[in-house]
Amino acid sequence: MLELNNYYIQNNENLRDFFIIIYTILDDVYLKVTPKHIQNRRNVGESNLSDSEIITIATVGEAFGATSEKSWFNFIKREYKDLFPEIGDRTRFNRTKINLHDTILEIQKEMLYVMGYEKDNLRIIDSMPIPVCKFGRAHFSKSFKGIATYGYCASKKETFFGMKLHVICTQQGFISDFVLTAANVDDRDALWDLTARYINISIIGDKGYINKSLAPELKKEKLIDLIFMKRDNDKK
Repeated sequence: MLELNNYYIQNNENLRDFFIIIYTILDDVYLKVTPKHIQNRRNVGESNLSDSEIITIATVGEAFGATSEKSWFNFIKREYKDLFPEIGDRTRFNRTKINLHDTILEIQKEMLYVMGYEKDNLRIIDSMPIPVCKFGRAHFSKSFKGIATYGYCASKKETFFGMKLHVICTQQGFISDFVLTAANVDDRDALWDLTARYINISIIGDKGYINKSLAPELKKEKLIDLIFMKRDNDKK
């Protein structure tokens, strides 16, 4: 985990320039894809930061690898007060960011077009475990009660308690769609939700997606070719 309260970037100007570039791009896309009733919502004037500034801070944090929202927010507040002089408190920032979830997804989709990835007819599909607590505490955990379940991670050969993230990404690693499910949801079942907006493409997945009827059904209904790759831990 990056403990950004104790971390100092050697060249602040590089990150400062990155903030400015990302903001310039995201603000243009935000104005293009965001409905006017969202841009001009009743309480928007009460926010210390614009929507574009909030999305920029969150995006750069993801790109920078910050895993602690609190540490990242405090780092920005301490080191980049000049860029975001009205950053305000973390609670309001996080609440607004959560409310902008759908807007961020629309920006992501638009960026697929801008960067040319939407025309790429080859995608990679995979899933990963999202534990919500240590396995030994699962029986007592109240985190995500009613949502989190037990699941099995084949690559790690272990059972975990939590959820599962299913993603489709480009060859370059750009995530184009994702679905978050309970840990016990089969990867093959989540595949239909992930491919809801796709047609006539090829998708590469590991052996976890092998099913007697899945590939033929995808081909018949959506003209999708499902290509299987061996896991690193598969026996030769």
